Order: sequence, then structure tokens, then C-alpha cells
Amino acid sequence: MDPLNEILTQQSRRTFLERGTLGLGAMALGSLLNARNVTTEHRNRIGGLQGLPHFAPKVKRVIYLFQSGGPAQMDLFDYKPHLAARHGEEVPESIYPAERKTTMTAGQKSFPCAPSTLNFARHGQSGTWVSEPQQHVAKLVDDLCVIKSMHTEAINHDPAATLFQTGSVIPGRPSLGAWVSYGLGSENANLPAFVAMTSNGRAKAGQPLYDRLWSAGFLPGRFQGVKFRGQGDPILDLYNPAGVTRTQRRRMLDALNQLNREQAGRFSDPAIATRIAQYELAFRMQMSVPDLIDVKSEPQHIREMYGPDVATPGRYAYNCLLARRLAERGVRFIQLYHRGWDAHGNTPKQVGVQCGDTDQPTAALLRDLKQRGMLDDTLVVWGGEFGRTIYCQGKLTKTTYGRDHHPNCFTYWLAGGGVRGGITYGETDDYSVNVAENPVHVHDLQATILHQLGIDHERLTYRHQGRHFRLTDVFGKVVKDVLT
Repeated sequence: MDPLNEILTQQSRRTFLERGTLGLGAMALGSLLNARNVTTEHRNRIGGLQGLPHFAPKVKRVIYLFQSGGPAQMDLFDYKPHLAARHGEEVPESIYPAERKTTMTAGQKSFPCAPSTLNFARHGQSGTWVSEPQQHVAKLVDDLCVIKSMHTEAINHDPAATLFQTGSVIPGRPSLGAWVSYGLGSENANLPAFVAMTSNGRAKAGQPLYDRLWSAGFLPGRFQGVKFRGQGDPILDLYNPAGVTRTQRRRMLDALNQLNREQAGRFSDPAIATRIAQYELAFRMQMSVPDLIDVKSEPQHIREMYGPDVATPGRYAYNCLLARRLAERGVRFIQLYHRGWDAHGNTPKQVGVQCGDTDQPTAALLRDLKQRGMLDDTLVVWGGEFGRTIYCQGKLTKTTYGRDHHPNCFTYWLAGGGVRGGITYGETDDYSVNVAENPVHVHDLQATILHQLGIDHERLTYRHQGRHFRLTDVFGKVVKDVLT
């Protein structure tokens, strides 16, 4: 048996015995109640669980374009032309009661209606409404499933983003990508199964993005996302220091792994197994990453398609092209975080600047995947942690307004394998304040993403602190109406 697999097997038996808190009786009862989870104790050679996928997947991979800060739905997709006549009128308290306002605006004496000043038009055969700053994405609306009825409970950035990424507003849970990596493993032993990248918008720096958003939580550490940095070396300490050859590095790792395996044999500590696996992955990545990040090897017409920032590490365009390169190399879950959508003031300008950063690269990514035949087995997800208020935060003028946080309705879109393109799903009320039709909760979105990968979200679990946890906790249903 391979030494690493032997360590993992020993750890599985040890964990099973230790977790029976009431002795053999509890162990017997647990085996009866949780028989369907037995396969979660056995992993294959490069990660993943036996018995997964649960059913035939529609896609091989996910690219999640997380727009951090809360994009304003009524300035992007949720067109409300009738509100133009209500400019400056007080939003009725029956529509937006005082208890649902944040502390940032609750003290305002007035809550005037601020209709979008951005121009909208119908696009594609579907006739989907899209605002003017999204001129590139607008040409691809027939590939998009626009969900206008997303909703969440969280009203502040950090817990809201944490809920979308981990299924809980409380930090410490495994991220969506970590669950996917844990359940399905990797298609490429030379790259991580889960990669995270961040970029900043020109509009403003944006909200903090903590590493726990792509962490493994209580799952074994090897399932956490590997962050590709936007400056300097993409991964710290990946390359050999000056004067150290690859042969010398291999000898050092062999000696280190022997010591680690001896320690693992004595203590059966899962962290040791993780350390061995991560050292080996890093060694293999020394050969695969330089080729991966060399976007200058792309044809000129491809680079031009992504826009002028494509060759600048850390920019959204660069990350989008890198996402496609990761996808074609077998990386299963690719997470892009783009900051700057937190538009409390001068929202029209902020939205325009953000779209200037994201519109062309996002459309280019979809086109690139499609022309390579990869969109059929890739799920692309776009959206942020919540939406924005229809009432104005701060002073309202004819051309300028601000918007506060709003969790009760906002827009996401999906594209790719198994998704019904060219449709709009869900509706909001006349003021874009509440969901009026076909609500989609955060957990529903998560369940749907897992479903497209062939995973039953109720069956992908991990035992921790005496119970079996899952990404969607005790909630979530697959939104089958948006799927083919």
C-alpha cells in the first residue's frame, strides 16, 4: 500500500473509533443511522470519495465569478422603467419598513426613490434587459440564465460573503470549492483541485477578502483553495531558492517525507498526512505553474478579446484568462473574487467603472470557453453577496444617487453545461425590494451548483463535533426550473 494512503486509512479508523463518544453502543447506532455516509471514510488516490459523483454530472468544473461588494441589481439587470416617474418620491414604509434598514441609513429623515439613470435595452433572441455598461455581456444573453430572485438573510458584507462561500454566516465552515475538492478530488495531480484568485476594481479598494472564504474549515487541510497572488510569485515559496537544484529539492522532500511518515505512524495525526500531500503537490506545481501563468503564449487575438489588462497579473482580465487556462488543465473549482461593487455613493459612476473592469473579460471568458467546446461541461456563476436599495443613501440628484445594502432580492446569472440559456428566472416587486416570484436562496444556489457536478447536496457530509455537516446545512433545494 502507498504510505500516504496507509496513513489516511489509519486515520479513518482512528477517527471512527474516537468519534463514538458513548462507546460501542454509539458506534453501532451510528453505523445504522449513517450507513449512507460510510463511503466518506475512503478516499481515492488523488482525493475524492468513493461513490461520487452520485449521478451523472452535467459539468466537470465550476468557474465562480464572485462580485464582492453587492452589485446593484436595478442598475444591471432588474429593469424598472415605471420608477422613472417616481424619482424623489418617498419609498412607502409598507414596501420598505424601518426595521429592515441598516444603521448606515436608518437615521436618514428621507428615503427617496432613486430609479436607475443607466440606459437599458433588450438583447438577444430572449430579449433580456441589460444595462448599457454591460455591452459585451449583453451580446451573450442567450447563453445566460438570469436569476432575479436571489435572496439572503445577511445584511453586512463579511457574513453575507461567508454565507455564499461556506453555507454559514459564522466563519470556520468549509468553502464551496473545498467541499467539491473533498467530494470529487482532482483531475490533474500537478495542480490543485481548487484555486482562488482576487482582483481589485478601479472604482475603489472594496471590502476585505479573507483567506477563510476559500478555506477547508474542518475538512482536512489539503482541500482548501490554493490562492494565486496578483503580484510577485503567484504562490509563495513555490520556487526553489537560488543555488538549490530540483534534484536537491527532491532528495530533501524524500528525507522530510520519511520523517513525516514515521511521525504519522506514531501519532496518526491527519495534519501530517496533509503536510506530506501538500509538499508533494508543491513539488509537482514547480513544473506546471510556470507554463500555466504564461498568458503571453496565448494568440494575440485571444489576448485582445480579454482586453488591455489581460497581461497584468492581479487584474480581473488576467484572472479570467487564467481561469480558462486552469479549466482546460483539469482544475475542478476556480474562484475569482473581484472587489469594488460597494457603491454607497455615486452609484451610476461606480457601476460604470466596475463594468469597465469586468464586462469585457467576463464576456471573453464565456466566448473562449464556448469556442473551445468547454462551455458545455463548465458551469459559470456570476454574482455578489447581496443587492442594493431602491431608496437613495445620501443626497439624491437627477444624475447621482447612492444605494445601501439590500439582502431581500438581487441578481445572479448562470451559464454553461446543463443550464437553460436565454431565460430570466424569478421576479421582484415594483420597487425591486422583495422577491415576487420563484425565490432562490443562497442554499438553493449551492445545491444547484453541486447538482450540476453530480453531487446530491444532502449526501455530501463530513462528521465534525458530533454531527454530520454539509454545505447547505439543513436547507437548500435544486432549482430544477433553470436546468435542462
